[in-house]
Amino acid sequence: MEPPAPPPQEQPPRPRSHTVTTTSSSFTANLSASSGTLAYDREFLRTLPGLLMVTEIVLGLLVWTLIAGTEYFLYPAFGWVMFVAVFYWVLTVFFLIIYMTMTYTRIPQVPWTTVGLCFNGSAFILYLIAAIVDASSVTKELDSHNYNSWAASSFFAFVVTSCYAGNTYFSFISWRSRTLQ
Repeated sequence: MEPPAPPPQEQPPRPRSHTVTTTSSSFTANLSASSGTLAYDREFLRTLPGLLMVTEIVLGLLVWTLIAGTEYFLYPAFGWVMFVAVFYWVLTVFFLIIYMTMTYTRIPQVPWTTVGLCFNGSAFILYLIAAIVDASSVTKELDSHNYNSWAASSFFAFVVTSCYAGNTYFSFISWRSRTLQ
Protein backbone atom coordinates (compact mmCIF):
# COMPACT_ATOMS: atom_id res chain seq x y z
CA MET A 1 0.00 0.00 0.00
CA GLU A 2 1.23 3.48 -0.88
CA PRO A 3 1.71 6.10 1.76
CA PRO A 4 -0.92 8.86 1.70
CA ALA A 5 -0.08 11.88 -0.40
CA PRO A 6 0.93 14.95 1.56
CA PRO A 7 -1.78 17.61 1.75
CA PRO A 8 -1.36 20.38 -0.82
CA GLN A 9 0.33 23.36 0.67
CA GLU A 10 -1.66 26.52 0.64
CA GLN A 11 0.14 29.42 -0.82
CA PRO A 12 -0.21 32.72 0.92
CA PRO A 13 -2.50 35.12 -0.94
CA ARG A 14 -0.73 37.60 -3.15
CA PRO A 15 -1.22 41.22 -2.35
CA ARG A 16 -3.55 42.80 -4.89
CA SER A 17 -3.67 46.34 -6.03
CA HIS A 18 -6.98 48.10 -5.62
CA THR A 19 -6.17 50.75 -8.21
CA VAL A 20 -7.67 50.39 -11.65
CA THR A 21 -6.27 52.47 -14.46
CA THR A 22 -8.28 53.11 -17.60
CA THR A 23 -7.51 55.08 -20.71
CA SER A 24 -9.71 56.29 -23.50
CA SER A 25 -8.93 57.59 -26.91
CA SER A 26 -10.01 61.03 -28.01
CA PHE A 27 -12.37 59.43 -30.55
CA THR A 28 -14.39 57.58 -27.90
CA ALA A 29 -14.32 60.57 -25.61
CA ASN A 30 -15.68 62.82 -28.35
CA LEU A 31 -18.24 60.25 -29.43
CA SER A 32 -19.54 59.57 -25.93
CA ALA A 33 -19.62 63.26 -25.04
CA SER A 34 -21.77 64.15 -28.02
CA SER A 35 -24.10 61.16 -28.06
CA GLY A 36 -26.22 62.04 -25.05
CA THR A 37 -29.44 62.45 -27.00
CA LEU A 38 -30.50 61.57 -30.49
CA ALA A 39 -31.27 64.55 -32.64
CA TYR A 40 -34.02 64.46 -35.22
CA ASP A 41 -33.92 66.69 -38.28
CA ARG A 42 -37.50 67.14 -39.50
CA GLU A 43 -36.47 69.80 -41.97
CA PHE A 44 -34.37 67.35 -44.01
CA LEU A 45 -37.50 65.78 -45.53
CA ARG A 46 -38.63 69.23 -46.67
CA THR A 47 -35.49 69.79 -48.74
CA LEU A 48 -35.20 68.65 -52.34
CA PRO A 49 -32.44 66.09 -51.57
CA GLY A 50 -34.62 64.70 -48.74
CA LEU A 51 -37.66 64.42 -51.01
CA LEU A 52 -35.56 62.76 -53.69
CA MET A 53 -34.24 60.28 -51.13
CA VAL A 54 -37.76 59.34 -50.00
CA THR A 55 -38.79 58.98 -53.65
CA GLU A 56 -35.76 56.73 -54.26
CA ILE A 57 -36.81 54.54 -51.34
CA VAL A 58 -40.47 54.26 -52.35
CA LEU A 59 -39.89 53.73 -56.07
CA GLY A 60 -36.79 51.57 -55.52
CA LEU A 61 -38.94 49.30 -53.36
CA LEU A 62 -41.45 49.19 -56.18
CA VAL A 63 -38.72 48.23 -58.69
CA TRP A 64 -37.48 45.25 -56.75
CA THR A 65 -40.91 44.03 -55.59
CA LEU A 66 -42.21 44.08 -59.17
CA ILE A 67 -39.28 41.90 -60.23
CA ALA A 68 -39.28 39.73 -57.10
CA GLY A 69 -42.88 38.73 -57.78
CA THR A 70 -41.84 37.04 -61.03
CA GLU A 71 -39.57 34.18 -62.03
CA TYR A 72 -36.65 36.58 -62.40
CA PHE A 73 -34.13 33.94 -61.30
CA LEU A 74 -34.53 32.22 -64.68
CA TYR A 75 -33.04 35.27 -66.40
CA PRO A 76 -29.65 36.57 -65.20
CA ALA A 77 -30.34 40.10 -66.43
CA PHE A 78 -33.20 40.48 -63.95
CA GLY A 79 -30.97 39.08 -61.21
CA TRP A 80 -28.57 41.98 -61.86
CA VAL A 81 -31.44 44.48 -61.69
CA MET A 82 -32.61 42.91 -58.42
CA PHE A 83 -29.11 43.16 -56.95
CA VAL A 84 -28.75 46.84 -57.82
CA ALA A 85 -32.28 47.71 -56.69
CA VAL A 86 -32.06 45.92 -53.33
CA PHE A 87 -28.48 46.99 -52.63
CA TYR A 88 -29.14 50.68 -53.20
CA TRP A 89 -32.53 50.53 -51.51
CA VAL A 90 -30.90 49.27 -48.29
CA LEU A 91 -28.09 51.84 -48.51
CA THR A 92 -30.54 54.66 -49.20
CA VAL A 93 -32.59 53.71 -46.12
CA PHE A 94 -29.32 53.65 -44.15
CA PHE A 95 -28.33 57.13 -45.37
CA LEU A 96 -31.82 58.49 -44.71
CA ILE A 97 -31.50 57.34 -41.10
CA ILE A 98 -28.05 58.94 -40.87
CA TYR A 99 -29.38 62.25 -42.19
CA MET A 100 -32.59 62.17 -40.15
CA THR A 101 -30.78 61.46 -36.88
CA MET A 102 -27.94 63.86 -37.76
CA THR A 103 -25.39 61.13 -37.08
CA TYR A 104 -23.04 62.81 -39.54
CA THR A 105 -22.54 65.60 -36.97
CA ARG A 106 -21.39 63.07 -34.37
CA ILE A 107 -18.76 61.45 -36.57
CA PRO A 108 -16.75 64.36 -37.99
CA GLN A 109 -13.86 62.07 -38.98
CA VAL A 110 -15.90 60.83 -41.97
CA PRO A 111 -15.89 63.14 -45.02
CA TRP A 112 -19.68 63.01 -45.44
CA THR A 113 -19.85 65.23 -48.51
CA THR A 114 -17.41 62.93 -50.34
CA VAL A 115 -19.24 59.82 -49.12
CA GLY A 116 -22.57 61.26 -50.31
CA LEU A 117 -21.13 62.15 -53.70
CA CYS A 118 -19.59 58.67 -54.17
CA PHE A 119 -22.78 56.96 -53.03
CA ASN A 120 -25.14 58.97 -55.23
CA GLY A 121 -22.78 58.90 -58.20
CA SER A 122 -22.36 55.12 -58.05
CA ALA A 123 -26.10 54.66 -57.50
CA PHE A 124 -26.83 56.79 -60.57
CA ILE A 125 -24.39 54.90 -62.79
CA LEU A 126 -25.34 51.39 -61.67
CA TYR A 127 -29.07 52.16 -61.63
CA LEU A 128 -28.78 53.57 -65.17
CA ILE A 129 -27.09 50.36 -66.30
CA ALA A 130 -29.67 48.26 -64.47
CA ALA A 131 -32.57 50.25 -65.97
CA ILE A 132 -31.16 49.81 -69.49
CA VAL A 133 -30.62 46.09 -68.87
CA ASP A 134 -34.13 45.81 -67.44
CA ALA A 135 -35.75 47.61 -70.38
CA SER A 136 -33.78 45.68 -72.99
CA SER A 137 -34.63 42.35 -71.36
CA VAL A 138 -38.39 42.88 -71.39
CA THR A 139 -39.94 41.02 -74.31
CA LYS A 140 -43.22 39.23 -74.72
CA GLU A 141 -41.38 36.11 -75.89
CA LEU A 142 -39.61 35.52 -72.56
CA ASP A 143 -42.58 35.03 -70.31
CA SER A 144 -45.90 36.64 -71.18
CA HIS A 145 -47.43 36.59 -67.68
CA ASN A 146 -44.40 38.48 -66.25
CA TYR A 147 -44.30 41.04 -69.06
CA ASN A 148 -46.32 43.76 -67.28
CA SER A 149 -44.31 43.51 -64.05
CA TRP A 150 -41.01 43.66 -65.90
CA ALA A 151 -42.17 46.59 -68.06
CA ALA A 152 -43.35 48.51 -64.99
CA SER A 153 -40.11 47.77 -63.15
CA SER A 154 -38.06 49.14 -66.04
CA PHE A 155 -40.15 52.34 -66.09
CA PHE A 156 -39.71 52.88 -62.35
CA ALA A 157 -36.01 52.00 -62.60
CA PHE A 158 -35.56 54.95 -64.97
CA VAL A 159 -37.51 57.22 -62.60
CA VAL A 160 -35.30 56.12 -59.68
CA THR A 161 -32.24 56.69 -61.88
CA SER A 162 -33.33 60.28 -62.47
CA CYS A 163 -33.80 60.75 -58.70
CA TYR A 164 -30.25 59.51 -58.06
CA ALA A 165 -29.03 61.85 -60.83
CA GLY A 166 -30.65 64.76 -59.00
CA ASN A 167 -29.12 63.75 -55.70
CA THR A 168 -25.75 63.33 -57.41
CA TYR A 169 -26.02 66.91 -58.62
CA PHE A 170 -26.87 68.20 -55.12
CA SER A 171 -24.07 66.09 -53.61
CA PHE A 172 -21.63 67.51 -56.13
CA ILE A 173 -22.66 71.09 -55.32
CA SER A 174 -22.25 70.36 -51.59
CA TRP A 175 -18.90 68.63 -52.13
CA ARG A 176 -17.64 71.42 -54.38
CA SER A 177 -18.58 74.16 -51.90
CA ARG A 178 -16.92 72.17 -49.11
CA THR A 179 -13.65 71.73 -51.01
CA LEU A 180 -13.46 75.39 -52.04
CA GLN A 181 -13.47 76.60 -48.41
